[in-house]
Amino acid sequence: SSLGSGVIVNGNGYVLTNNHVVEGMDQIEVLLADNTRHPAKVVGTDPETDLAVLKIDTKVQLPSIVFGQTDGLRVGDVVLAIGNPFGVGQTVTMGIVSALGRTHLGINTYENFIQTDAAINPGNSGGALIDTNGNLIGINTAIFSRTGGSLGIGFAIPVSTARQVMEQLITTGTVTRGYIGVEPQDLTAELADAFKLSRREGVIIAGVVRGGPAAKAGIRTGDIVISVDGKPIADTTTMLNAIAQLPPGQKVAIRIVRGGQEMEVSVTVGTRPRPRRDGRP
Repeated sequence: SSLGSGVIVNGNGYVLTNNHVVEGMDQIEVLLADNTRHPAKVVGTDPETDLAVLKIDTKVQLPSIVFGQTDGLRVGDVVLAIGNPFGVGQTVTMGIVSALGRTHLGINTYENFIQTDAAINPGNSGGALIDTNGNLIGINTAIFSRTGGSLGIGFAIPVSTARQVMEQLITTGTVTRGYIGVEPQDLTAELADAFKLSRREGVIIAGVVRGGPAAKAGIRTGDIVISVDGKPIADTTTMLNAIAQLPPGQKVAIRIVRGGQEMEVSVTVGTRPRPRRDGRP
């Protein structure tokens, strides 16, 4: 059995939560704030962002959350985390935004977390992170803890990502992402020295999938990717997110460095296989 939280995002009974809350479950039940219980079915899941959408059937329109914006979110802003920690019942904790854009945590394939010190404990996963106006700004997902309890380092998926994934799951039951078939690796100072590169930003291609879009376009192992579709690439996370947002079938310009020379390669974006957890964009 598993316990988690969720957010009603539509009056017709759609509930947004974490994939790890419902993964592998044979039977799912949603307990509402009025203590009524409703069987739920999985509409779709996205393991790579750890999001899932459930659907419950009710005879009445349910109150749903208002989606906020993360564009204006700043470190130090007051936020509240809502959930059901340890199964004690609906609980609200308060804190601030500790950091934005947290990546390289090894939690999800696609990471862009809001970090907060609002207490998040087991059972809070999938619950709402809201601003002081009650608008949804994130989905509580993970904590850093040596004890299993909150140490003031919690992570939430920003609403911009959650909403995009949610809409695709409700519409099609799956999430479509761009894919070029490479294995990227961050360009460290040591690698830059080994390749005699003056730059320290970019991604080195450690492997190319045979017959994939990148291979067909002529990208090779050892190439350094410095931009995708005109967007500078600083690390593997930036590259993963940039390629994932590209629609399959579109031709995209990828700028690379090979043998000390910059060149541009045109790649026809493919569809990312699902699921895939090896980090290849």
